[in-house]
Amino acid sequence: MTHYTNVLVSQLKTLRLSGLAQSLDVRLRQAAEERWPPSELLTRVFADELEHRDQMALMARIRRANITPDKTLDRFDFSFNPTLNQALIMELATCQFVERKTPVIVAGPTGTGKTHLGQALAHQACMKGYSVLYISCAGMLATLMLAHIQGNYARKLRTLLKPQLLVIDDFGLKPLRDRDPELFYDVIAGRYEAAATVITSNRALDEWPELFGDPLLASSGLDRLFHNAAVITITGASFRARNRTTALSLKSKRKASDD
Repeated sequence: MTHYTNVLVSQLKTLRLSGLAQSLDVRLRQAAEERWPPSELLTRVFADELEHRDQMALMARIRRANITPDKTLDRFDFSFNPTLNQALIMELATCQFVERKTPVIVAGPTGTGKTHLGQALAHQACMKGYSVLYISCAGMLATLMLAHIQGNYARKLRTLLKPQLLVIDDFGLKPLRDRDPELFYDVIAGRYEAAATVITSNRALDEWPELFGDPLLASSGLDRLFHNAAVITITGASFRARNRTTALSLKSKRKASDD
């Protein structure tokens, strides 16, 4: 870099134009080699800055959403469960359900990819600029119960109602105790037709009513939850069981080889 380029890069960083600063040297060389007019150089470097800002904003949304960055749709193994409705999943990946503020239910046995799928939909929503929060059902209820005890329940509930997409993972994995059914109902009722919700569960759908304990609460909550909902039922073997089997097989082969 020349002295003036170094000064310019320093000024760009002061102005918080770090994307432009990172690409400036390369763009200046390209401009000289290809004889770009000044307008093209400016267009290119500002496009670099905008792309950098978009990427930083996406990373921030993913961080706030509390999702694992690599749990994406392109890493989901559709071939492992061929009966899975891939067409429906790809339609959901467009995030029109977030725009329409409708629920998505993902149910199936343990280890079949429900959490991955829930996070993948959350990742798609982050990429499209929506506010997202991923949380385990047990963690959500524990947080709400603590807030209730501490007297700031309404404020904590608002943090769960605010995101344009809320992903609640593993509903029914742990029994709903004490006030849990009421707390869960408050979230569902508060988000009904106001924001999209994805819920994953290893419980069969016909088991859900009994989880509430109170039939009236169950009926009211589930009516809201399933109204216009997209339902994905995953059947088949467990990813984790397959991976354990593969790992044990490799370990056994290595041991036999060593012997």
